[in-house]
Amino acid sequence: DTVYLFSDGFPDQFGGEKGKKFLYKSFKTLLLENNERSMEKQKMILEDRFNSWMGGEYEQIDDVLVIGLKI
Repeated sequence: DTVYLFSDGFPDQFGGEKGKKFLYKSFKTLLLENNERSMEKQKMILEDRFNSWMGGEYEQIDDVLVIGLKI
């Protein structure tokens, strides 16, 4: 099992082609698609996805906190 604690920073970030928020549904899908990977790999995937979502057009608007714990 894996437990995640997170702030609203990731889902609320603006980006993508239309400048919309990432949203909780997309964030949940991202976590579920990668929860079997190592925690280090998940960190890299989340960082890459966050940065690619913002692209070069948007600034980070809030703090981003994601804590994962494998049991």
